[in-house]
Amino acid sequence: MYSKYKLIINELSQKSSKRILPNSVPESMVNFSSNDYLGLLQNSYLKDEFIQKHPLSELNFSSSSSRLLTGNSTAYIKLETQMAQAFTREACLVYNSGYHANIGILPSLTSKNDLIIADKLVHASLIDGIRLSQADFKRFTHLDYEQLEQILETNRSHYEHVFIVCESIYSMDGDISDLNKLVALKKKYNSFLYIDEAHAFGVRGQSGLGLCEEQNCIADIDFIVGTFGKALASYGAYIICDNVIKEYLVNTSRSMIFTTALPPINVTWTSFLFERLTGFSELRQNLKILSETMANLLDSPSQSHIIPYILGENDIAVSCSKFMQDNGFYVLPIRHPTVPQGTARLRFSLTANMTISQVNDVVDCLNKYKIQQ
Repeated sequence: MYSKYKLIINELSQKSSKRILPNSVPESMVNFSSNDYLGLLQNSYLKDEFIQKHPLSELNFSSSSSRLLTGNSTAYIKLETQMAQAFTREACLVYNSGYHANIGILPSLTSKNDLIIADKLVHASLIDGIRLSQADFKRFTHLDYEQLEQILETNRSHYEHVFIVCESIYSMDGDISDLNKLVALKKKYNSFLYIDEAHAFGVRGQSGLGLCEEQNCIADIDFIVGTFGKALASYGAYIICDNVIKEYLVNTSRSMIFTTALPPINVTWTSFLFERLTGFSELRQNLKILSETMANLLDSPSQSHIIPYILGENDIAVSCSKFMQDNGFYVLPIRHPTVPQGTARLRFSLTANMTISQVNDVVDCLNKYKIQQ
């Protein structure tokens, strides 16, 4: 058995697509690979305020149990109430991570009599959740809503329920969904709409609730899923839904039932930051300006703070990443099989605490690499 794994490692070592765990980001580099979109992780004032308001001696660092046993702290109840009220929806259910949410919700809500239709570029966690379900599965070309409607028109009458599954901001290309078109289609074909807001929550919308707020369709999306581990600089995830759905998931969603609940200190920190989310509008505006500036400089079609720089082959992406790091910019290569063959890239994740000068500098560095090739 050991020799089998050794052979696999030897084969991987010959390929530029081999995945390795990176070291922590050197302090001398500007970090362009972080999901800390609002820069809250680096905000020492927020940390100090949190500790003053919630002394560490009063907070538990583990729940030591699942929520259905003894792990359901008052911090959970407070956070879920806060979020449901902010979204003006009936209920919120917190999960341990975005991955836990996406592999737990879809298998719970669907049956063998149902159909899931997903955008071809949805996140791996959504694909895994779909595979764990008993539902039939079809995919439509990325953002091609005409093809989505064709699938709905052809298949809707053959299934008890149909679930349309999309992201609001796509994590590899930085492009966005037209949520109102999706809402119109789900209504026309009497379907459910599931939107993953992982990369939009915190950074889009007047209050930071995501693209669903920005496009004014919160009430029309059946299942709004998002994460706390990116813009909110915490950990965990949520689904915004109706009360009956929350109660059903509490009783059937295996990734929520059969796992230790999040530590109360973590949930309290999330609640603390969520209370201040509306007040981070200046950070969201700065991130918008930085993103538009970089997209324009690179002539990128990105519509968000995620800006891909397509290089093609895996080895070129690795080479460019090394060049950028040698020049003080920490940006990592995204390669096949994470992205389609021939679309290896550097994925720039901008954060609100960056400056226009840093954006200009990183673009200049990319141009230097291009000249040297």
